[in-house]
Amino acid sequence: DLLLSNSCIPFLGSSEGLDFRTLLLDEERGRLLVGAKDHIFLLNLVDVNKNVKKIYWPAAKEKVEICKLAGKDAHTECANFIRVLQPYNRTHVYVCGTGAFHPLCGYIELG
Repeated sequence: DLLLSNSCIPFLGSSEGLDFRTLLLDEERGRLLVGAKDHIFLLNLVDVNKNVKKIYWPAAKEKVEICKLAGKDAHTECANFIRVLQPYNRTHVYVCGTGAFHPLCGYIELG
């Protein structure tokens, strides 16, 4: 209904078949951070398809191989699913992902 009424703008990045898991709204700067499978997106709140910034953050190849050897599905389980997006200070966000069952965290400078 929203698409038919022209009252929303779909995010074109979703056509990549990514698994969106977590969101962080930054109203002060008018942006939205989206955690997905192997990616972190920084979107503009006015137009989510304008000036999209994307960080590709996959799990380490050796961790993916260990995951597959353990019988997990390579496409739905052996990836770095971003689970945590937490403001750290005015310039950085704390981010954690599953890392193919070997969790990893870091900081992103928003700039």
